[in-house]
Amino acid sequence: MPAKNAVSTFNGLHYFVRGWSLVRLRGIRRYVIVPLLVNVLLLGGAFFWLFQRLGEWIPQLLTHVPDWLQWLSYLLWPLSVISIVLVFGYFFSTIANLIAAPFCGLLAEQLEGRLTGKVLPDSGWISLISDIPRIMKREFQKLGYYLPRALGLLLLYFIPGFGQTVAPVLWFLFSAWMLSIQYCDYPFDNHKVSFPQMRSALRQHKVANMQFGAMVSLFTMLPILNLVIMPVAVCGATAMWVDRYRTDLAAN
Repeated sequence: MPAKNAVSTFNGLHYFVRGWSLVRLRGIRRYVIVPLLVNVLLLGGAFFWLFQRLGEWIPQLLTHVPDWLQWLSYLLWPLSVISIVLVFGYFFSTIANLIAAPFCGLLAEQLEGRLTGKVLPDSGWISLISDIPRIMKREFQKLGYYLPRALGLLLLYFIPGFGQTVAPVLWFLFSAWMLSIQYCDYPFDNHKVSFPQMRSALRQHKVANMQFGAMVSLFTMLPILNLVIMPVAVCGATAMWVDRYRTDLAAN
């Protein structure tokens, strides 16, 4: 069970906001560079392409709405846009996280050392490369958890009217939970906490973790801000790990 302390009463919004200040700490900024570059190049390019295509996709999507529900078009249009941006944003942020995972883990490790006063040495490229197989295995564990649930939600979109109305809400909530898992996993994995054990720990504070994930999900949809969200989220999640979970779950 996560540690009980005064700091653990902070909500997910607190840790999200804190991530923006932690990412600028002297000595931490150099570990931000690679995750930032990956996010800018991949997510930035993907959203640039998406916003050029939305004008074509939305009318095509709305043609699947039955005639008797056309009066809901004023509501379904913005929901359709939100749905596409959510799915698209999470898909490409997942790819970006997969590519940048070793560097995000290194960022979480160094920031944890800074926050706890146990500053860690720069472990170098050899140590980073040796950890890649374990880190990739963990990323695929997350994909295995994510894909069947995501496919189930996507099937809702094929239910006329109901699907286009309810699915965006459920997808946003699911994305919030998954993004919390995604970014909290870096400090957990650094201490070899198993994936099931991590999910169990996060459920102990599910509301706060959903708040954190919801803010990350929201900023992932916002142009410009979504380009820097990856290292910010890693820093916020690492601060949450230190405050709430490290005392009872850290193996070393």
